[in-house]
Amino acid sequence: MTSNLEKYKKDLEQLIIEGSLLFNAIQFECYPKEYKSQVKKTYNEKQYSKLINNLPSFKEKYQDWYSESLSIIKLLLPDRMNDFVKLYEKPRGRKNIDCGNYVIEDYLQGLTLNTTRGAYKEKVVGPYAAIPQFQQQINILESVKRRFESSLFDIKQLV
Repeated sequence: MTSNLEKYKKDLEQLIIEGSLLFNAIQFECYPKEYKSQVKKTYNEKQYSKLINNLPSFKEKYQDWYSESLSIIKLLLPDRMNDFVKLYEKPRGRKNIDCGNYVIEDYLQGLTLNTTRGAYKEKVVGPYAAIPQFQQQINILESVKRRFESSLFDIKQLV
């Protein structure tokens, strides 16, 4: 019979794998040419095609990943839950949008901010700004794994 601890470890591993796939997906969605170029350098044609064709849609799959990840973080790493949520949610009372406060929710809504300077239209911030936010969410999720190994945290008290 599998213990709750083993179930959590298995769920966490699956979420980390899904997070990695979503990380590749968001990079592909933001920088398709550059992503394809890098993948072609690493993989042969068959592997390349398989990887590109099997990438999930970030916008379609992120919410499921986020909800499950938030649940496990809330349970096993509650001190980091607010950090995890802040990377997703728009800050209350945000007056300006820039790379420092662009969040994953903005990405999911397709928010891009442009400015016009003279005759030129210049992108101030766009979907690419969500990539580091998502990377940090993955890092927080991966830090849960450390909790299973740390003697400073007796996880058995939770299960």
